Amino acid sequence: MTLQLRLDGAVVLVTGGTRGVGAGIASAFTLAGATVVTCGRTPPESPGDVEFHACDVREPDQVERLVGTVAQRHGGLDVLVNNAGGAPFADAATASPRFHDRVVALNMLAPLTVARWANSVMQQQDSGGAIVNVSSVSGVRPSPGTASYGAAKAGLNSLTASLAVEWAPRVRVNALAVGMVRTERSELHYGDAAGVAEVGRTVPLGRLAEPEEVGACAVFLASPLASYVSGATLAVHGGGEVPAFLAAAGVNR
Repeated sequence: MTLQLRLDGAVVLVTGGTRGVGAGIASAFTLAGATVVTCGRTPPESPGDVEFHACDVREPDQVERLVGTVAQRHGGLDVLVNNAGGAPFADAATASPRFHDRVVALNMLAPLTVARWANSVMQQQDSGGAIVNVSSVSGVRPSPGTASYGAAKAGLNSLTASLAVEWAPRVRVNALAVGMVRTERSELHYGDAAGVAEVGRTVPLGRLAEPEEVGACAVFLASPLASYVSGATLAVHGGGEVPAFLAAAGVNR
C-alpha cells in the first residue's frame, strides 16, 4: 500500500530553502501540496515558482518582519523548517573567536529566533503548527574540523526537546539529524564524483542521501501522520557510519 502525504493548504516557511538540502525540502513540501515560502540572505539565481524573501536569520528584526509578512500574506503559518545553517572546515584552535560566534549564531541561536516568532503565530491558530529543525549527525558524534558547528547542532537537538515541552500541546517541535547529502556543493567536502562515490560506500546504505529524501522526512514530521511525535530527533543518515575498528580488525571478517 502506498500512503501519500498531503499538506494541501498548509503554509510552510523553509529557511535557506533555495539550494542544496533546503531546495530539496522546499520541493518535497511543494509536491505535498503546500504553499512554500523560502528565505535567504541573497535571492536564488533561478527564482522558480517558490516565493522568496531576503532575510538574514541571525538578525531578530529581519526575522520578525519575515514571519509577520508571511503570516499576513497567507493568513497564517503552519510549518517552519529551520534549515539555514552550515560551516566551512576550520581548525578549532586557529579559527577566530568571531568565526566560532557566527557559526553558533547561525546553527543554534538563529533557529531559536525564527522558532520563537513562528510559535507566536502558531499559538494563536486553532490548528497550532509544527516546527522541524534541521540538525546533523555532527551533533551526536565528534565533528573534527567543524567543532563549533557540531556543538551548535548538539545544542539544537537539546533546544528541540525543550521547546517541544514548553510549546505543547499546540505546537509540535522535532528535528532531523541529517547525515551526508549529495548536493551541488558536495565536491567541496568530498572531492569529485569518484570521491563522492567512495565516501558513499562508507554508509551502510551505500550512498549519500538526496536532498528530496531529507525533504520527505521533514514532510512526515510536519504531517498529521506524526501527530503524536514531538521532541524527537529523527536520524536521516542511511544507517550511520561503519565503525572504523571493523576495517582494522584482523578477525570476524
